[in-house]
Amino acid sequence: MNNNYYPNYSMPSGYPNQEYAPTAMNTNEQSYIENILRLNKGKLGKFYCTFPDSNEWRDTVFSGIIEQAARDHLIISNPSTGKWYLIQMIYLNYCEFDEKINYLTNF
Repeated sequence: MNNNYYPNYSMPSGYPNQEYAPTAMNTNEQSYIENILRLNKGKLGKFYCTFPDSNEWRDTVFSGIIEQAARDHLIISNPSTGKWYLIQMIYLNYCEFDEKINYLTNF
């Protein structure tokens, strides 16, 4: 149907049907929050979030262990309650840990 209109068009690599899930940061990766959280997978932390459209959940603190981190979301589990949370990164303000944060510094 559009073969004549865009005859040589091809999708750029990594967009939109390819999975983005690097397992660890390498020296060519930048220090985005999801990469730093991924380096700290398995650590217990507090995650401070703001939900601007909600009066009930405006400012919320989630406590839990980092299970997964991706570009747009964070998955944590709270072992004391048994609950799991999927948090969109857009709502995450900052994180707090009681131990040293793993961070790759040789970019």
